[in-house]
Amino acid sequence: MTLTKTDLVEKISVNGLSKKRSSDVMGILLELMKKTLEQGEDILISGFGKFRVKEKNKQRGRNPATGEDLYLEARRVVTFQPSGRLKDRLNRGG
Repeated sequence: MTLTKTDLVEKISVNGLSKKRSSDVMGILLELMKKTLEQGEDILISGFGKFRVKEKNKQRGRNPATGEDLYLEARRVVTFQPSGRLKDRLNRGG
């Protein structure tokens, strides 16, 4: 199952905030995260993990359908590294 933005809003609203306010808070949080990453800055959420922007150089690739060589342009990608605590929770099942 995938946890969606709507699911998150539902779960937050159960804790006392209205759905409207929960949706507003979620929107603000996601917008802050997007702007931070666009500026090339990392996002560290203690106990959860780190979102990092990495630069990828131009590189040679291949179209898997045709086998044709191509070049992938230089680009920025977002990576996620889970915290030690999150890794521990995942590996002990909860």
